[in-house]
Amino acid sequence: MSAGRTTPIWLAHHWPDQYDRCVVIGRRHVCRRCTFMYPIAFVVTGLSLAGLALPSPWSQIALAVLPLPALVEFVGEHRRWWAYSAPRQAALGTLQGIGMGVGFGRYLETPSDPWFWVIAVGYSLIAFVAAITAPRSVEAAGASGPPDDAG
Repeated sequence: MSAGRTTPIWLAHHWPDQYDRCVVIGRRHVCRRCTFMYPIAFVVTGLSLAGLALPSPWSQIALAVLPLPALVEFVGEHRRWWAYSAPRQAALGTLQGIGMGVGFGRYLETPSDPWFWVIAVGYSLIAFVAAITAPRSVEAAGASGPPDDAG
């Protein structure tokens, strides 16, 4: 892979200036949060479908509460309330994966489950708004950004 080539965004969803948020698998950068979150989510989903699901209301609580710290972290990083931390991201991605697995299990059992849809859409909208309204970094503004009026 040439030095200037980037990993496809569907694997990393980070630009090269944020590859510190990724792990390298083979020659590709893969989002660190996703490497923890999705395998755990799929295992928990499988366990749920195998009959080891949490009963309601525990599954509702797990679905709502376990992904919440990762959402707060995501928003906080994008709003620059705190700096990125790989160990924190891994730990919170693990909790998020458990909550997602519970949600996926609920969805596969009952696709119209309102708990799944309210949490999935609500948390996704919050993360989306945080991402698109995030202040641009100095590095990202670079040559393509507007000139700095403060200077």
